[in-house]
Amino acid sequence: MTVEKTNPSTSRRHWLLAAGGVAVTAGAGIGAWQYLRPRAELDAALDAFWAQQWPTATGEMVALHQYRGGQPLLVNFWATWCPPCVEELPLLDRFAQAQSQAGSQGVRVLGIAADRAASVTRWLQRQPLAYPVVIAETGGVAVTRTLGNSNGGLPFSLLFDGAGQLRQRRIGAFSEEILQRWAAAV
Repeated sequence: MTVEKTNPSTSRRHWLLAAGGVAVTAGAGIGAWQYLRPRAELDAALDAFWAQQWPTATGEMVALHQYRGGQPLLVNFWATWCPPCVEELPLLDRFAQAQSQAGSQGVRVLGIAADRAASVTRWLQRQPLAYPVVIAETGGVAVTRTLGNSNGGLPFSLLFDGAGQLRQRRIGAFSEEILQRWAAAV
């Protein structure tokens, strides 16, 4: 009976290659899981977002799905008690007016007030906006958390392209420059 001797360096090389292959496969699997899991969660949150219906200051119910697709859309969550929100509203109002001049090529703006209806109604009576505003009450902040705003900060904005796909998210007030970049991106 003959026993074949293996070269220790060859054996070690095989083990290292096998271990490397396992590590690469595991890394790819973990990477795919980390990419797909948050994407699936965001997709579910967006589906729930588009299924929402909220009232305007006049009590008219607005189904958000009517804003999905067809034309780019900027959604801005705000509140009357939030100084950066209130400070950026005139800028968003001018932006909405300018974009409406572009017709179907412009970016629509939708305000979502995460505040009490009475406060929003009083504020809008004093300072009307050229774009629609719906009132999500205090539940609006919870909605922003599902959409990637983990700390619930306001203002929080989303940009959707003409196909209804989410392209940008932002926590914090806009500047003119950022608004123009967002408009150019869609």
